[in-house]
Amino acid sequence: MTRISLKQTCLGIASVAVSLFLVSCTSSANNRFWGRTVAPTDNVLRYISGSEPESLDPAFGTGQPEARVYMALYEGLLEYHPKTMEPIPAIAESWEINEDGTEYLFHLRKNAKFSNGDPITAKDFVYTFRRSLSPELASRNANLGYYIKYAEAYNSGSRFVRDTNGQFLLKKDLVKEGGSETVESNHETQGVVTEFHKFIDSPERLTVKADEKERAKQLEADPKLKAAVEGKELVPVRDEDIGVEAVDDYTLRIKLYQPAPYFIQLLPHQLFRVVHQPSIENFGKNWMRVGNIVTSGAFKLSVHRPYDELVVVKDPNYWDAANVKLDAIEFYPLEESTTMMNLYKGGRADAVYNHIVPPAWLDEIRPFKAEYMDHPEAANEYYSLSVKKPPMDNLKVRQALSLAINREALAQFRKTPKPLSNFTPDGIFPKYDEARKKVFGEKLKAENITVEEWSKQRLFDPEKARKLMTEAGFPVQKAGNGWSCPTFPVDKVTLNYNTAESNKAIAEFNQAQWKQNLGITIPIKNMEWKTFLPFRAGVQYQGMARNAWSADYMDPFTFLNLFYSPQNDGATGFWDPKYDALLDSANKELDSQKRLEMLATAEFQVLQEQLVIPLVTQATNWMKKPYVKGLYPNPGTLHAWKFVYIERDPNKWDVNAENIMKDEDPKVEEQINRVKATMIAQR
Repeated sequence: MTRISLKQTCLGIASVAVSLFLVSCTSSANNRFWGRTVAPTDNVLRYISGSEPESLDPAFGTGQPEARVYMALYEGLLEYHPKTMEPIPAIAESWEINEDGTEYLFHLRKNAKFSNGDPITAKDFVYTFRRSLSPELASRNANLGYYIKYAEAYNSGSRFVRDTNGQFLLKKDLVKEGGSETVESNHETQGVVTEFHKFIDSPERLTVKADEKERAKQLEADPKLKAAVEGKELVPVRDEDIGVEAVDDYTLRIKLYQPAPYFIQLLPHQLFRVVHQPSIENFGKNWMRVGNIVTSGAFKLSVHRPYDELVVVKDPNYWDAANVKLDAIEFYPLEESTTMMNLYKGGRADAVYNHIVPPAWLDEIRPFKAEYMDHPEAANEYYSLSVKKPPMDNLKVRQALSLAINREALAQFRKTPKPLSNFTPDGIFPKYDEARKKVFGEKLKAENITVEEWSKQRLFDPEKARKLMTEAGFPVQKAGNGWSCPTFPVDKVTLNYNTAESNKAIAEFNQAQWKQNLGITIPIKNMEWKTFLPFRAGVQYQGMARNAWSADYMDPFTFLNLFYSPQNDGATGFWDPKYDALLDSANKELDSQKRLEMLATAEFQVLQEQLVIPLVTQATNWMKKPYVKGLYPNPGTLHAWKFVYIERDPNKWDVNAENIMKDEDPKVEEQINRVKATMIAQR
């Protein structure tokens, strides 16, 4: 295998960048492909993956750069379909779901192994789930598992309440949800009934907050609860209490406290990809280093030079190794678009990640239909707002800053995105779009405005923005040909973004919009990805922070879940128990259309409270060489690398990326059908 060092490559790029760009600008219609297009002689994919991964721990990292690497190194119960992102069998070859959707039984393959040869069993998944949800790890993705029984209680360090007779107080006796007492539903049991199952299937125990001040506030708000808890013993919720059980070595049971219709689609997520307990416990914080790390995916770690390259090689111990076509993947961490495009054009990279082609290059790139991936993406781009800190704690300030941005102009400036007035992207979930239009229409009747008019207004209304800012206590005044807002505290507001050319361009565009339409010059600040993530997640910023979300699964809940629970990943400081209750009620609803309408009600709350400033819905906007097969522009741009291969016969190369999602690749389809062959029908 011939490996290319990114540092060495970048030294040479400067000398050829100008000539490559000049050649690209004079490409003729006779050129079939963009740049050097020669299939490599080895089975190695050279892929530009974005920022340096924050961590190689799949339970910790939250960004797409990490997710793509995790999908090579780790595998879960299920995997994403390479085109649709629907769940397909992985280490679990089949599964069953009980009638009320609260219990899942997974049957594991008996030939699945870690990269060191250790068998992968149900106990490894129990360890993985418990670790991912542990308060010590403090995963920002932990809330994805909160519908697992007692998962949230364990992750937040809550306490059970036990009386002097050794009996635990029950939630249904003391806590009302949605105006009625919690009622345990009748359901069938999947698989063998064990002692643990008897416990986890019993009525849900009451939990209270661990922190004394928070618990006091919780109890003061409910006199009945306070009286019941007084004098009782508080017992910590432990990892062994959460609803995940190894029934036997190759049978895993997961128990939810209520139905979650999207749950099976969620399981390919990195949070649930199995990790190796002995190596983590043996090496501690150093378990992710080359030589120490033990993985579970189709590839294992070979080289990791931070900010230079990360190389994974085919793992011979992987259960489906015979059908993995690539011998290795070289991931290159880069953020500078021009460098990436020149590496790709020069044949040094076979594919690049999403949102990479610079707007100035698009007119030239789009005609190369064999390579340019321009497809709908289940993703949004927005600014999170620190809603608990002044002046962003003022709703009218938040609304004014949002209405002062011309999203149509922003989309034209960036060329590939579409303007976004809602939070959940349009056109990805058609039935949800219908439900949202109905719900929003009912909500807006009192304001005597149609959904279409309201949506258009939210895209850009500078006059209303100035009015709202003035009403908020920061008068906007006419100043020559522009506007002035001298009392606005710009020293308390910064627009923070992670380093990337496209993020900088958007930040500067919006900075100019606020100056032009409100007379406010908001400072902008960039930060390295690894530093920016915890800074944003902890709402350490004042003002705004660049954010974006790509669907973890194909359900609108993946977006609305960002504001669910006190430990949410919305990065705004917002939490509302009523919002949580609404989402919980939606997921209990058996009528799918009614469920979507309830989710739309939750989204309306997010928009009315202006927790974020929606900006655009992106297109995939990336490139791959035509000889790279099995790599698709799926809605989340998350690639199941085991299906990717190098095709050396030019007659079989991709020639029209517009149809790539419809065209069937016999090699890929055969592989998918084979892993799905043993799947038990889901109910």
